[in-house]
Amino acid sequence: MAFPAIIAAATPINLSPSSVKSRATSPLLCACSRDSSLTVRNPNRRSNRLPWIKSAAASDSTAIADNPSPASTSEGEEIQAKIGARVRVKVPLKVYHIPKIPELDLNGKEGKIKEYVAIWKGKHISANLPYKIEFFEKLEVRGDAPVKFFAHLKEDEFEYLD
Repeated sequence: MAFPAIIAAATPINLSPSSVKSRATSPLLCACSRDSSLTVRNPNRRSNRLPWIKSAAASDSTAIADNPSPASTSEGEEIQAKIGARVRVKVPLKVYHIPKIPELDLNGKEGKIKEYVAIWKGKHISANLPYKIEFFEKLEVRGDAPVKFFAHLKEDEFEYLD
């Protein structure tokens, strides 16, 4: 049984071939665009905006987020030269992510810079601890075999040995 109020409130739909848009391929159609022509409604979309309609404010904010300034080549070359350098931790710093060891103080331990993670695909990203350092240490609690582990550090937490 249909309710008369709902039928009366519905906008009449013009189904002439000139008013139907080419993207109207779904059985879920509505007359909700400004020019009262047929458009497709996406049933899985939570928003009431149609996917092909964009506001000017949304396009401005996405343009800023999608296009951060690329890293300069001289800065990238300078960072690439640092990768592989031997470093020593110069501040008291404890890590808790090594298996079978509750905590480990890295102060005085030597490692190698493995990666600089603040530049991704040529663009700067906000990495709080941008240097990934690889340590290869023999730890008493883990037996005779040396243990390889990584820690992320800032540049002021270590000094270069090379």
